[in-house]
This record gives sequence, C-alpha cells and structure tokens, in this order.
Amino acid sequence: MGINKPYSAPTEIPGEIPVFPLSGALLLPRSEIPLNIFEPRYLAMIDAALAGNRLIGMVQPETGAMAAPNVPDLARVGCAGRITAYQETGDGRVLINLTGISRFDITGEVTADTPYRVCSINAAPYARDFDAPDGDEGIDRPRLIETLEAYLEANDLDADWDDIDQMSSELLVNLLSMMSPYGPREKQALLEAHDIQERSEMLIAITERVLMTETNGETLQ
Repeated sequence: MGINKPYSAPTEIPGEIPVFPLSGALLLPRSEIPLNIFEPRYLAMIDAALAGNRLIGMVQPETGAMAAPNVPDLARVGCAGRITAYQETGDGRVLINLTGISRFDITGEVTADTPYRVCSINAAPYARDFDAPDGDEGIDRPRLIETLEAYLEANDLDADWDDIDQMSSELLVNLLSMMSPYGPREKQALLEAHDIQERSEMLIAITERVLMTETNGETLQ
C-alpha cells in the first residue's frame, strides 16, 4: 500500500502507473497540485490508485499527435505524484491533491483492461529528484524575484511577499513554474529542465520574453 510511503529512490517507483494526460498542467517534485476529477474514467483511476500505491503520473498530451483515434500521443517525460488528500463533493466529483515525487521517462504504453491509460515508466534518470537541494543550488533568487515583480506589476497582480520570503528557492521556482500561465510547450520545457537552477533560468527567460512581447505588441509576434 502507498499510505505515507516516502519514496526515497527510483527503485521504489513501480514500473507501471496510471497516467493522467492534462494539457498545461505541471507537477514537480515536492510540490502539490489540486485536481478536480469528474470524468468516469479518471474517477476509476483514482479509485484504483487509492486501493493500491496511490501513485498517478501527470503527463502532457502531445498537441495534434495521435496514438490512435481520439487518443493523443503523450510527452516523453511526466511526473509521478502521490495522492495526499482526497475529498468527495457529493455531486459525483472528487477533489484530490497530488504531491510530486519524481519525474520519469515513458518507455511504453501498457494494454490494460482499464478505462484509463497505463504506462511503463523509468524514474532512474531522475534520481536527483528524490533529494531536496541543499541551499539555493546556484539559483539567482534576486533576479527571479525581480522578474516576478515585473510580471505582477505588468498584469496588475499582487502576491504575499511574506510567504515568498520564507519559501525555499526550490519551492519558489517550482510553484512559480506550476502556477505560470504559459502554454504546454513551455510547461513541458520547465518539467524537463536538468536541475532547479536550469528551471529557474528558463522560467526567468520565458517570463522576460512574455513581458517584452506584452510591452512591444506586434513587433515581437
């Protein structure tokens, strides 16, 4: 069973897990994503996960590419998450929280007698995902904060700066990556970043590009 299992190494991740293809959604290690589940096939997936190891793989569907009619191809890399909160709404939906454990490579799709998709995966290339960074790991936090401030100001948004100041740099980068309003291609690039420093630099670059586009309008289209 997966109740409170810590998952401390790639060898502890099963070789096959159900996957939830959701465009634009991003899950990263040691971060959480809330999900509102209402489709019957995914309600069945949640039931099966709760009865087993509580693991689900979040993965991006590939735009325009089809493995079969009405079955989109899947991105090569996803992230395994453990169900850490579950609530029934009374109207047929369930609300869950997934806590990210590790990224994985999809090595194949399993032919399973289930309404949801199951993939064979390999988490071994992402052994570093199981260990929280020690310190800032080369992250340019002042530049990250400066870029965030510019984005919030440009979009007339606000943030809880007390909470931000108390966050570890890894959590800050991952939360900003997950909450960013960017498209599936950018989200997948953030997922596949080699490490947290590269993800931070990529997030800054994407945000600066968006700010330039918003400032200059058609000149950068």
